[in-house]
Amino acid sequence: MFKTLTAMPADPILGLLTQYRQDNHSQKIDLGVGVYKDPAGHTPILECVKTAEKMRTETETTKVYIGPTGSESFNQLMSELAFGQSHTALLADRIRTVSTPGGTGALRVAAEFIKSCNPNAVIWVSDPTWANHTGLFEAAGLTVKTYPYYDYDTKTLKFDQMVDALKQINKDDVVLLHACCHNPSGMDLTQSQWDEVISITAQQGFTPLIDMAYQGFGDGVDEDAYGVRQMAAAVEEMILCSSCSKNFGLYRERIGACTIVADNSQAANVAFSVLLYVVRCIYSMPPAHGAALVETILGNPELKQAWLNELTVMRDRINGNRQMLVSKLIENGVEQDFSFIAKQKGMFSFLGINPEQVETLKQQHSIYMVGSSRMSIAGISEANVDYLAKSIATIL
Repeated sequence: MFKTLTAMPADPILGLLTQYRQDNHSQKIDLGVGVYKDPAGHTPILECVKTAEKMRTETETTKVYIGPTGSESFNQLMSELAFGQSHTALLADRIRTVSTPGGTGALRVAAEFIKSCNPNAVIWVSDPTWANHTGLFEAAGLTVKTYPYYDYDTKTLKFDQMVDALKQINKDDVVLLHACCHNPSGMDLTQSQWDEVISITAQQGFTPLIDMAYQGFGDGVDEDAYGVRQMAAAVEEMILCSSCSKNFGLYRERIGACTIVADNSQAANVAFSVLLYVVRCIYSMPPAHGAALVETILGNPELKQAWLNELTVMRDRINGNRQMLVSKLIENGVEQDFSFIAKQKGMFSFLGINPEQVETLKQQHSIYMVGSSRMSIAGISEANVDYLAKSIATIL
């Protein structure tokens, strides 16, 4: 059986990481992998997480399964974090949440749930979108198409074209939207643009699937959830996929959540039963440790405030890196306008150079980024920004 297989191409980002690790250049820079890094280039464990882990160790009494739903406390706290404690959908008992193995697991659960609802549904994703979105949905047997989003030439949103495309989408289809910190472009919808998209969604009747992997990394925890909260108040049904990897620094714990919003409590119960069946057929039971840490933090006012403070440090550092790079490029005589980088949000931006220039940066300067010129802003630091800016100036 195995002899019929053909080798799959290596993941480009993981391949970059391997090359970076094998590079002996003293000033090498990794702008490929999308993880937060502190000024020393380290991805630390948050202090609030360390405290929660100590509390978890002292109070945990069993390693027994927690059930397909996961921790009810985690699910409730994640729902409140996403929608706000007083959201009308929560008060009306329209929301159901399950714990998942990371944000990726949440998306796969959502894909299988959508297939259960409508096997012929088309999922529309932004052009561009996170590279794994298409593979996840197609692996579930769904058709994936794109709508216009990012203009590579002007470094802005193709918002008018996006609106025109959304107005043509069938009510039986699904549209994936990034809640904040768009991956990979860094270009987010403004609140007024969200309002227009939400109005179109309600009018067309298609189902919104919102991916929120970076809540708190854009403008703030509440600010980044604007689209999620307004959408849930305006439509009868929606799906939300959340991740705790970035904003809690729990990358390897693999904990996230998949949330459904139904028209009413009874419909939510029916949809929830299908969601649990999907979970049972994929991985049966979710991991518990990461969820326990998150619920410990969110359920403790002092720890939650400590988390918000640490999240602010990470967010401010990333935003500061954006402005720092733009300033250093100007200092190095670059006349090309890179001010768009400082206006974008989250972990990523396209530098806007061609694949040949990206390859030159890697071969001649040991600077690693994806061939599309998508770079992880967190990989920039005070220690390497001068070298980075000079190198970019050289290849331009």
